[in-house]
Amino acid sequence: MSKFPIIDLHCDLLVYLLMNSNARADSRAFGAGLPFLKEGKVAMQVMAVYTAVEEASARNGLAQSALYKELFSDYSDSFYQATAGFKSRDEGIGIVASLESASGLCNEDEPLDNAFKNLETILENVERLFYISFTHHAENRFGGGNYATAGLKPDGEVLLEYMSGRQIAVDLSHTSDALAHDILDYTVKKSLDVPVLASHSNFRDIWDHPRNLTRENAQEIVDRGGLIGMNFLRAFLDNDRPEALLDHIKYGFELSGGENSMAFGADFFYTGDFPDPSRHPFYFPQHENAAKYQEILAELSNALTDAQKTKLAHQNVEQFIASNWK
Repeated sequence: MSKFPIIDLHCDLLVYLLMNSNARADSRAFGAGLPFLKEGKVAMQVMAVYTAVEEASARNGLAQSALYKELFSDYSDSFYQATAGFKSRDEGIGIVASLESASGLCNEDEPLDNAFKNLETILENVERLFYISFTHHAENRFGGGNYATAGLKPDGEVLLEYMSGRQIAVDLSHTSDALAHDILDYTVKKSLDVPVLASHSNFRDIWDHPRNLTRENAQEIVDRGGLIGMNFLRAFLDNDRPEALLDHIKYGFELSGGENSMAFGADFFYTGDFPDPSRHPFYFPQHENAAKYQEILAELSNALTDAQKTKLAHQNVEQFIASNWK
């Protein structure tokens, strides 16, 4: 079986390390732990700084950015900083940070200036942010999350303007439909230099879930040269059919120009202490950790050419980086 280098756009290792005192990056308790990354031939992994809408949001965001920095000393034989761009290296895995929810910049009540001070501190720790998601599931001061209805708020407009020209993409994976529409509209109206992507989202035409992209928004991301990272969570694929992941991938390749935007964004996070047992198992066995990428690509052999699988595995992300990182 051919082995493809993998770039994945989203995992939650940092919040796992923050919230579990005995957690380690090389644990097999976590789907994107180092052993699985190596087995799946992952060459680059985006590490999300995740925060909820809560009083401790900014503190948790800063703490995760510090943990990101520590990965290079704690696992110097495994991780290297990929902020200058991805280059295949047999001796390690390139990593780069992202921000999942701008709540990690400031809580709901503090002055907005604090958000930008904290953002600069985070950037000092991580060197580069691949993307910023304005929201998670809930609504916050920047806009509506995917389980909310609010669109882009004034603080979100300011954040978009701050991001313009800073080589940080805006992520639409956790937006409400209204927020996604407003972000896309506002960046055009104000001629902002902000790339767009959906780091870990699937397609609503295949599985009707608010976490998945409408066809309109998916096509707009493709048309702007963005990326769409396929999410492996069962709830966003189809509760009963593991082969639905292949259906989502094939749908993406059928979008006009879609083969140049498709990528992986598996969304591995620690599920061992999740309070809602109805969601277990979170992943089908075929997709349960980062060792599975090569098997997934092999299953696509009848649907995609090797050239298309190369684009999905790593080439599209490399092209995005080449186009947007200076």
